[in-house]
Amino acid sequence: MTTSSVSLITGVDFVTVPAKDYEASVHFYGTVLGLPLVKRWGEMPAAEFQAGNLTLAVMEPTAFGQEFRPHGLPIALQVEDVAAARTHLEAQGVEFISEMIDSGFCHQAIFLDPAGNALDLHHRYAPNPA
Repeated sequence: MTTSSVSLITGVDFVTVPAKDYEASVHFYGTVLGLPLVKRWGEMPAAEFQAGNLTLAVMEPTAFGQEFRPHGLPIALQVEDVAAARTHLEAQGVEFISEMIDSGFCHQAIFLDPAGNALDLHHRYAPNPA
């Protein structure tokens, strides 16, 4: 296999998160998670939210000719304190599908958004041993 020393990819512009009920998802990402709204996609049911260095594009896929399928594997959202963030979200009605996970170098807790997309509160507390 031959590899090129020049990469065509310079970054990630956004990760798309499918919404089943667009307004419920906009409320969840903007109000419950408190992510800043970056922009809406005109009249289409899609909006971008900024999560640190990652933009989450929440969109209703059926409006774009796509089938709705929630993400089964979580998007890891960085927080300072997983337990405190979990308590805050649980107080707003967010249900977690895992207990806190301690891998030996990070804490995690997995939950679902209104469309059933898996999300993960994540905090790395030690260097990755790999």
